[in-house]
Amino acid sequence: MPRSAPDHSGIVAPRQLIAEAQARLLSAGIDTARLDAEVMLAHAAGSTRVEVAAGSARISNDAARRFAAMVERRLAREPVAYIVGHKEFFSLDFEITPAVLIPRPETEVVVARALECLSRRRGATRVLDLGTGSGAIAIAIAASAPDSIVTATDISADALAVARLNADRLLSGQRFRLLRADFFEPLEPGCLLGRFDLIVSNPPYVDVREIEKLDPEVRNFEPRVALVNNSGGALESYRRIAHAAPRHLESGGEIVVEVGAEQAAQIAGIFADSGLRVTDVIKDLTGIPRALVAARPD
Repeated sequence: MPRSAPDHSGIVAPRQLIAEAQARLLSAGIDTARLDAEVMLAHAAGSTRVEVAAGSARISNDAARRFAAMVERRLAREPVAYIVGHKEFFSLDFEITPAVLIPRPETEVVVARALECLSRRRGATRVLDLGTGSGAIAIAIAASAPDSIVTATDISADALAVARLNADRLLSGQRFRLLRADFFEPLEPGCLLGRFDLIVSNPPYVDVREIEKLDPEVRNFEPRVALVNNSGGALESYRRIAHAAPRHLESGGEIVVEVGAEQAAQIAGIFADSGLRVTDVIKDLTGIPRALVAARPD
């Protein structure tokens, strides 16, 4: 790579580059080969995916060499989001590094339901995002509900640095606070979380015994702390959240959490045992239960 020869102007044909990369990626078992190749070539060329797909992008020799290096990284199963350094989520473009989990489309159901919850409350509303990572959920909520007052926590200082970059770039004037904390437990002296109208979270929910079954993109590259709760089983994060949530929710306040496949019933039981009233289980576009909604009784 690249095998395609430039013309006399030093410009390489994008369609040929894409075809060659697609064939190599497919042979490595990467099902999203065409999409990945187009996204990487667009990034390498400073162009758009539409222009690349249409064959109208101008690909210099330098861009072709950058693209070739990206293809080699993808062949090693590094996720495209880490290679190009960004990922779209809820129509916002987030900066992404290996310090944070890559935002998934299915997580958008958490944001959508959170915004529904906020729409039922009057005035400024206080929102808490536990384990914010890149800030995707918290920033998407803040951008869509500018009257909200959003606090986002994470145990990782590196993740919070990424979230700060995204907040500074994507939010304009919203009341937004980042705090280093282990769920509800601030790691900064003298800081108190208080109560919130809405709590959201996409906590670690992979069983440590299942980690080797994950795709290599996830298993080998995404931060383990965002995938697995090492202090207990796959549901330990939900037990901790459910135990503390009633003390941090206003009367009638709601909580929306992402859940793993086949976990919803067990998590509903954990929340109910903690005095929360489970009100809904939301399916993603594939029909898998993906988010659970509960409320603190009035």
